[in-house]
Amino acid sequence: MAQLARDLVMPLVALSMMASLPAVARAQSAGKPIAVEVPSGQAVALNEVLLDESPGELWARFRFVAPAIERSADVSDAVAKSSEAMTYERSAADMDHLCESLVLDYLRRFDLAPARVVISLSDRPVAFGTKDAEATQFFEAYRPASDGCIWEAF
Repeated sequence: MAQLARDLVMPLVALSMMASLPAVARAQSAGKPIAVEVPSGQAVALNEVLLDESPGELWARFRFVAPAIERSADVSDAVAKSSEAMTYERSAADMDHLCESLVLDYLRRFDLAPARVVISLSDRPVAFGTKDAEATQFFEAYRPASDGCIWEAF
């Protein structure tokens, strides 16, 4: 499945490379997210890839929609402790997996060398840079290396 996901994702960067936006190159697959498998089994789909030079260095942002994610504070203790609640703690391993299994190959195939990779999961699509108080979003940052993704604390 990882190979299938990579094959489907590759056109995204081709679109972003053709974009004429100076600070942010945006890529989408005709507005349709691309499903990707993750260790937890939750439904996750790649929504967009952004190449951003605004922090003074190239960052690649892989934005996923994961409708089942929940803020721990928003769910009861019983549900939060169950294996069914998609809390940040359960989703963190999925973000690590996405970096290792999808992002690194993506960067190699398109000869991209960002200083950082940011992976985000959102329970709904949210336009980059906008606030949505109702949305739940989880973020992780990584430094891509030849032998894997190195987690970077925000």
